[in-house]
Amino acid sequence: MQQKEFETKYVMCVDIDKCTGCGACMVSCQAENNIAPMKDGSNKLKTLTWMLVYELNNGKSFPEREVAYLPRPCMQCGHPACVPVCPVVATTKDEEGGIVSQIYPRCIGCRYCMAACPYHSRYFGWFDPKWPEGMEKSLSPMTSTRPRGVVEKCNFCHTRLLNARQRARHEGVDPAKMPEEWYQPACLEACPTGAITFGDMKNPDHKVYELTRSKHAFRVLEKLGMDPQVYYISRREWVRKQADNDAAEEKH
Repeated sequence: MQQKEFETKYVMCVDIDKCTGCGACMVSCQAENNIAPMKDGSNKLKTLTWMLVYELNNGKSFPEREVAYLPRPCMQCGHPACVPVCPVVATTKDEEGGIVSQIYPRCIGCRYCMAACPYHSRYFGWFDPKWPEGMEKSLSPMTSTRPRGVVEKCNFCHTRLLNARQRARHEGVDPAKMPEEWYQPACLEACPTGAITFGDMKNPDHKVYELTRSKHAFRVLEKLGMDPQVYYISRREWVRKQADNDAAEEKH
């Protein structure tokens, strides 16, 4: 599938060397997007979380052992494997900014997109969303809840993008030239170490413009050719190798 060129290209850049694996990004994502708490969080086959933090290690024993944490949202791929397999066009990549959409009223729950995604960043809603008594009062009015039977995923807090564009039009600013602080995902705001940076990689005024061009920047499974819009930074070589699924050769 030929990649569509957009005037803006929103990317997320995560500095793995700053991430402590605290999970604040996961909690803020759930709160922002009205994701109900799981009745049985230990059931990993039916869990639902748009942002997931993975633990990596260098495979060595103490005292040489090192650990790193890799937050994984939807990669918003430039060549998404999920889009061409959807039989009802419930997922598309045709909006300015390059965010891969998920249109819930169209989704029939076939889960072809889940099978196609190499990053396992899509989740199926097995249960009707239910919140403990009183907790439903804290739901965000900006994001609709989803019924069971549809696929969900990270959308870079798309409602915040819509609000930022509305503000830009109101203030007479070109939405394609917005200051980066006008549109920031919830996970970025919650990160206590400042590991997450977000913005338009085509705008030289945005921090991600330089970060994505760093010699320490890489993308997960980049060899698949998906052209993900989530970049990672690490100064540790073993982290960069694992990100591209480069298994170390066993020495005999």
